[in-house]
Amino acid sequence: MAWNKFLRIPALLVIIITLVNFAACSYSFTGASVPGHLKTIAILTFNDKSGSGEFDLGQRLTTQIIQKFIDDNTLMVGDRSGADSMLEGNIISITDAPAVVSGGDKVSSRRITVTVKVSFKDRIKKKTVFERDFSAYSDYTVGSDITSVRKTAIDSAVKLISEDILLGVVSNW
Repeated sequence: MAWNKFLRIPALLVIIITLVNFAACSYSFTGASVPGHLKTIAILTFNDKSGSGEFDLGQRLTTQIIQKFIDDNTLMVGDRSGADSMLEGNIISITDAPAVVSGGDKVSSRRITVTVKVSFKDRIKKKTVFERDFSAYSDYTVGSDITSVRKTAIDSAVKLISEDILLGVVSNW
């Protein structure tokens, strides 16, 4: 009779551990919601319609998004003619505003905000899955090499937007 008690405890423990592992493994952001009929995605070059004059910003954003999809591997990046889905968009604004004002009304930090309008289309079912804006920001310190730190802040905002776009596509169903 005493052995029965001890045998039940390990069996119960194994069941609990199995259920916890199953629950933990079944929850995922990437790929969890993409319909099975979508295998590939074409990512068109994003146009910079912000009027900012920021050199090759559209290409930098497009490259960043493509790399996110390659790393994620939920949808294979393909060309426009054969892809099951398509992602396209425009950079609609870049704002550069004071973020931190110190004594004497001196601006010590500025905030770059990049906003992108994105359209994701299911080409198999011939429907638009979503059209929405994505926005991200990054701050930079005002100093002597403002061009370099400003570009770094823009690149940081672009990286954040590309991550948000990936998540919007693979987990927005």
